[in-house]
Order: sequence, then structure tokens, then C-alpha cells
Amino acid sequence: MSTTVDIGMWGVPLAILGGAIRVSTPFLFVSLGEVLTERSGRINLGLEGTLVFGAMAGYAAAYESSSPWIGVLGAALAGTLFGLLHGWICKFPRVNDIAIGIALMLLGMGLAFFFGKPYIQPVAPDLPSIPLGAWSDIPQVQAALNVNALFLIGIVIALLMTWMFRSSRLGLIIRVAGDSTDAARAMGLKPDRIRLLSTAAGGALAGIAGAYLSLYYPGSWNEGISSGQGLMAVALVIFARWNPLYCFWAALLFGGAGALGPALQSVGITQGYYLFYAAPYVLTLGVLIATSSRNQTLAGAPGALSITR
Repeated sequence: MSTTVDIGMWGVPLAILGGAIRVSTPFLFVSLGEVLTERSGRINLGLEGTLVFGAMAGYAAAYESSSPWIGVLGAALAGTLFGLLHGWICKFPRVNDIAIGIALMLLGMGLAFFFGKPYIQPVAPDLPSIPLGAWSDIPQVQAALNVNALFLIGIVIALLMTWMFRSSRLGLIIRVAGDSTDAARAMGLKPDRIRLLSTAAGGALAGIAGAYLSLYYPGSWNEGISSGQGLMAVALVIFARWNPLYCFWAALLFGGAGALGPALQSVGITQGYYLFYAAPYVLTLGVLIATSSRNQTLAGAPGALSITR
């Protein structure tokens, strides 16, 4: 049986590293989903509701099936349905996608709270972890490098999306639709269909992010599970300049901010306890202020997005 080794202040960076990996995973999936949606020319502020509903659906599916991976699939399906609904409504003339996103955010959270009440007490199976720190005899290192499989899957998705946008025909089609509706139609493409499918795929990723929250970290279903991560991911996407690979690094940064409080507590620093937990929100505010210049904020933004017109 391993015992805790006193490694002094080295415990802080180790705790931040482990916390960054755990906390960054939902940020990564939601931001990748939003990048895919926005690169097609549509902004979806409803991913907070999709994330919460995905967390509930994933937890319920995992509990009923006794399989966490079925829970992940259930969450992805729930997110896809929300994305399809958002994309279908937004195809109508004079419909504002930002307003629809806010409405669907409230709808998703309301439905999750309503249907999720029976699953607050039951215990669903957790997603498995991969012990990448097994090479070390130090328990803190082992804990920091105990990585969930979804984190590694998220890295692969970020790399594949980067390649897709740069080098594939599918990525070119999505980028054309996102930059100019008229150009896409001139090429014989159907921008509404492209955006519908992109929004659905983005919703699926946000749903998976919700399943991670309820099935791994923190690993339970409750009504305050997201803490606004779906909305913060929108700021993360702007900060990452709509680049999937940059989203990975930005998610780690946000995850590290979220892990700051517990890391300092682990070495006995408890003064200002609640302020430590505000770090992700302060970082979000800082990012928005730092990119408040119009030219800087919109650098790399798809031309057909509502915020660019």
C-alpha cells in the first residue's frame, strides 16, 4: 500500500498538472465542438445547455446499462439532437443564431434538471483511467498522471480536426461555408446543410464533455455540475483563434486555472480559499479584455459568423 511522500512545494506544480488534465477535458471537447460549428459559419451559445443535458443523459444511460461507454454514446446522441435542433431552427430567414443558442441553453438545462432528478442519488459506473504515471514510485506523480481515456481521445480529435481544416476536402467545404455563404452556393454547396451537420457534430462533442463531468470528474450528476464551462469555452475558442490545436493548449491553461485552488490547498495554503476557485472566471474575463480590440478579436474568425457582420 503506497503512502504519501512529502515532496514539498513540488506538490503544487504536480497537483496543477494533474488538475489541468482532469479539468481541461470538458473545456477541450466543448471548444472543439464550438470550433467546428463556428468554422461552418454559425455560433452556438447553447453548448452550456447541451453540456448539462449530455451530463444527465450520459449518467442516466451509464446507470441503466451499467456501462460508462454506453453513457458516453448516450451523451453524444443527446448533444447531436440538440445540435440538429439548433441548426434546423437557424436555417429559417431572420432567425438570430445567438438568440436561439441562449434559448436552447435554457431549454437544455431545464430538461436536464427535470429528467435528471431520479438520478441524483443512484451511482453510475465511472469511466476508466490510464495510469501513465505507473513508472514512478511517488504517489503524487502517479495521481497527477492518472489520465482518463477521453482526454487522450480529445487530443486525437484536435489533431484530426487540424488536419481536416488544412488538408482535406471536407475541411475546405466547411471553411468555404463559414467564410462566405454566396461563395459556397456558387460552388454548388448547400451552406445550410453544412452548418446543420457541423452544429450537430459540435453538439455531440459538447455532450461527450458532459458525460466526462458526470462519469469521471467530479463523477456524479447534480444540477450545478457544469459551472459555466460551456459558456467559458466560447471565450476559449476566440482566444485560440478558431484553431483546434490551439484549443488544446488553451483548454490546458483553463484547466490549470481551475486546478489552482485545490493545488494550493494540498500544501496547506488555505487563506482566500474561495478566491482560488474563481481563477477560471477571472481568466475568462482577462481573455475577453485582452482580445477586446475589434481587429484582434476577429483575427481568424470565419466571415459568415454573426459576430463579424
